[in-house]
Amino acid sequence: MLSFPWETDDEVAPEPPQPEHLTRVVAQSTDRVAWLRARSRGVTATDVARLSSDQAIATVAWEKLNGTGFSGNAFTDHGRAREPEIADWVRREYAIDPSFALFHASRDRRHLATPDGIRVAGDGTLELAEIKTTSKPWSRIPRSYLRQVWWQQYVLGAARTLVVWEQHLDFVPVGVEPRCQWVDRDESQIELLVRRADRMLAWMRGERQPV
Repeated sequence: MLSFPWETDDEVAPEPPQPEHLTRVVAQSTDRVAWLRARSRGVTATDVARLSSDQAIATVAWEKLNGTGFSGNAFTDHGRAREPEIADWVRREYAIDPSFALFHASRDRRHLATPDGIRVAGDGTLELAEIKTTSKPWSRIPRSYLRQVWWQQYVLGAARTLVVWEQHLDFVPVGVEPRCQWVDRDESQIELLVRRADRMLAWMRGERQPV
């Protein structure tokens, strides 16, 4: 005898909840027009990387509003070309999947970041990857990149980031594999960057000059 769907005893298992950070996607970098438009309205990790001091805020804010005329060079072209290859290595070695999403922070929708990779660990901890190419050997991760990493951790709510870099000589990769290092979340640095980012937004709105 056939039964109607509402008469069956079988229960449909509820779908698992969506990870919280996925509810805060603003745009995808694959849609470059939408991605650039969204980035222009807030403070990104690229912006924050330059906020080394209070004095830098006005410069970055002015360029954000007026543009710089910079559209890339041989180094940025090389980085874009190599990033997918390095991302494949990160996925194989560390099980961190590439990401193309622009996220906003839960604290402020104008605080934005596009990490290169995202992984949700078994315990639910969020981990990120950030990929760089460089013509110089690094003895340590440059401070500007650390600011970028800490900002991404703040926006996503991540605990740590795998910074991966590939050195090149005349745009030919040096070494068989990239180098990498984990960077842990730093709450004091994050709060400092948030204050500077908020001053930058205020400057952009013309509300007050940064101090």
